[in-house]
Amino acid sequence: MKFHRQFIFASLFVLTLAMSVGAQTETKRNDRPVPETLSPRPAKGTEADATHYGWEFSQPAFVVRHIVIEHDSLGRGKVTFERKNEEVAISEPFELSQHALTRINNLWAALRFLDSEENYQASRNFAHLGTYKLQLDDGKRKRTTEFNWSNNNDAWNLAQEYRHVADQAILILDIKVARENQPLNTPGLLNQLESMFKRNELSDPKQLVPLLRELRTDEHIPLIARNQADRLLKKIEK
Repeated sequence: MKFHRQFIFASLFVLTLAMSVGAQTETKRNDRPVPETLSPRPAKGTEADATHYGWEFSQPAFVVRHIVIEHDSLGRGKVTFERKNEEVAISEPFELSQHALTRINNLWAALRFLDSEENYQASRNFAHLGTYKLQLDDGKRKRTTEFNWSNNNDAWNLAQEYRHVADQAILILDIKVARENQPLNTPGLLNQLESMFKRNELSDPKQLVPLLRELRTDEHIPLIARNQADRLLKKIEK
C-alpha cells in the first residue's frame, strides 16, 4: 500500500510541476550565479558546525503544496513535502553536491543574512506562485524571512537554488517508486527529468549519474525508458 500511494503521488507531482513551471516561466528572471572556486568537501566523518539552514515553499492550491528543506553546514539534510488532500508528509534524505553547496553558501554570505534586517519582499506580489521562507540559525542567532517575489537577486537566487534541490530530490524519489512498482510510468518521469535538465532546473545533474546508469540496463522498465536514461546520461557526462 505504501508504494501504491507513493506511485499516485508521483503521477500527481508531474502534473503539478508542469503547471508550476508554466506559470513561473512568465516571470522568470536572474540567471543562476557563477560559483566561486570550490573548496574541498570535508573528509567523511567530519562533524558539521552548529549552523543549520532552512528553506520552505508553500502554495495550498498546488498538488505539492508544502516543501521544507533542512540541512547542516556540510550540506546533509532532508526534504519533507506534502501533497494536497493528503495528511501524511513524506521525508527523503539528501546531500548537496559540492557545486550546489558552494553556490548556496556564496548566496547566504552575499546576503549577510543574520546581520541584515532587509525585507526581501518586492512591491510586486506573486503569491499565487507560492511563498518562500529562508531561515538561518548559527546556534547563537536565528532569523527567518518570507517573500513571494524579491528584487534582491541574491535572495531570489537562493530561493530558486533550494527549489531546484527540492524538485530534483522529489522527482528522483518518484522515479525510484515507479521503477519498483509501476515501470510503465518511467518514460513519462524521465521525460520530465530531461525537461528539467534542459531548463537548468536541477540542483546538480551529475548526482543523477548512478541512477541513470542503473536505469539504462534495467530490463524491468520499458526499452524506451532505458534509451531515455542512456541519452540523458550521455548529455550529463558530455
